[in-house]
Amino acid sequence: MKKKFQEFKDFIKGKNTAVVGIGVSNIPLIRFLLELGAKVSAFDKKTEEQLGEVAEEFKSKGVNLVLGENYLDNLTGYEVVFKTPSMRIDSPCLVRAKAEGAYVTSEIEEFVRYCPAKMFGVTGSDGKTTTTSLMYNILKQEGYKTWVGGNIGTPLFAQIEEIEETDKVVLELSSFQTMTMTVSPEVSVITNLSPNHLDIHKDMEEYVDAKKNIFKYQDTNGILILNRDNEITNSMVGEAMGLVFQFSTKEVIEDGAYYKDGALYLMGQEVCKAEDIVIKGMHNVENYLAAFCALKDDVSIESMRKVATTFPGVEHRIEFVRDFEGVKYYNSSIASSPSRTLADIKVFGKPIILIAGGYDKKIPFEPLAEEGYPYIKKLVLLGATREKIKAAFEKIIEEKNLNMPIIMANSFEDAVEKARTASEDKDVVLLAPACASFDMFVNFEVRGNRFKEIVNELK
Repeated sequence: MKKKFQEFKDFIKGKNTAVVGIGVSNIPLIRFLLELGAKVSAFDKKTEEQLGEVAEEFKSKGVNLVLGENYLDNLTGYEVVFKTPSMRIDSPCLVRAKAEGAYVTSEIEEFVRYCPAKMFGVTGSDGKTTTTSLMYNILKQEGYKTWVGGNIGTPLFAQIEEIEETDKVVLELSSFQTMTMTVSPEVSVITNLSPNHLDIHKDMEEYVDAKKNIFKYQDTNGILILNRDNEITNSMVGEAMGLVFQFSTKEVIEDGAYYKDGALYLMGQEVCKAEDIVIKGMHNVENYLAAFCALKDDVSIESMRKVATTFPGVEHRIEFVRDFEGVKYYNSSIASSPSRTLADIKVFGKPIILIAGGYDKKIPFEPLAEEGYPYIKKLVLLGATREKIKAAFEKIIEEKNLNMPIIMANSFEDAVEKARTASEDKDVVLLAPACASFDMFVNFEVRGNRFKEIVNELK
């Protein structure tokens, strides 16, 4: 049985509550906690000046602001602590708070615990956002009032009292969000798993374990959707409490979803032809199969087909930017891991000019070089990882005796200019960095938007 939200309201009223991080998901959370009668302290590394109007608003509402460089030193004496998603649960300040008896949680955990509607959770290394967006659109097409949240959309906890039992909710969940979860959505999807976020996670085992929490707390009525073609996700089949359905682009799965002879099937019934799908690439076929599997009990084949043949894709995911002087430019700034970049470069049916490099998440680039070289004509590198990527590709170039120029760039503008100079008529230039953006940009969206600006300014 789901918990009633009244329980949380009764629990939080009058509680001395700390919210760590005054960011996108926690600003509405702080406002909501105030409405529910909590005594709120908001913690952030930023100064009052950097926070601007938000700081003014919170001060006027009686929020105690704890700001500046050593802000976490003061995280003591609280009954409830809401952590920011990327904060590890074993960070010393949270360990101390727990030892003092604090209830440590997060916005998304409380939402999953109390949401009255059926929830579909989506996680994985690649394809999360596209799969989440597909599911959201298919459910809407079927006629449900549908909410989307987690890593995308708006933080939903503050809107929980507006959500009805008959609604549907789709959540994109990162490993940071699932890492501390002790509740799971009714339907959980793991698109695929490969090394990612090893700058935050201790090792691959911890990363995989974090992902498993999306289904670990389901009961026997729970449904888990797994990728049969991915070795790691396929190995989880026996760990689920409830039913497991799988999808594959390599083999026929009669009681799941599969691709065969140019068509996508669900439970043995054809949904659509791959050529009719608007967003291209076999990795997107996988995303569709995952979505179909997850929604099979709630929507019609017609709704699935309609969205598959009309959905234009999500911004920053192989997004066409411009055709300039016969060269097509694409933005796939979301590709912040080597495996995602590998999937994206295979889409075009010919070798492309790849712009890559960025923040170092401590993921090896050798697999990208070893499997990706046939799909790359020229390589333009920038950012903190450019030497690492260069070393991985130089090894394969020497081994295979390849002719693949590696061009080093000093800035984002320089990278686009060098890609332009290196390109010829009918070439494709793709930004798919294989790295996070944090060495130069706040997030991948800002990086992708800057790329689009530079490309659209080419004269």
